[in-house]
Amino acid sequence: MATFTIRGAVARSIPSFYDELNRLFMTGEDWKLGPSLDALDDLLYGGYGALQGDDAVRVVWSDHAVSREALGRETTAAYYREKLRHPETYSREHFSELLAQLETGTGQTYFDIILEIFAHHPGIDLVLD
Repeated sequence: MATFTIRGAVARSIPSFYDELNRLFMTGEDWKLGPSLDALDDLLYGGYGALQGDDAVRVVWSDHAVSREALGRETTAAYYREKLRHPETYSREHFSELLAQLETGTGQTYFDIILEIFAHHPGIDLVLD
């Protein structure tokens, strides 16, 4: 089983998280993942990059507490507010609801959403270290 390590001390923002994913999984590809939860989900299906052809891999997220804090409520609220600035592209109702949930303490953080996406891929063993 191949093992990949996300460096949590480096993944301190949404862009730096995707930079870390690109470092790990997109070496040798002539394109990179953009900062998108859908792109993360697509990557974990394993059709390209370092995951291509692997049925099962382990991803160790070292110093995950650093990333958990960095991708927490504040970052997530800013992410939702940015989506709300573009109602021509994103659902105002949807992101307003997500922001309200976050502000009342019932919503998921960006970090929580990442963990949920990993959990939907049984061939990926995510280890928080």
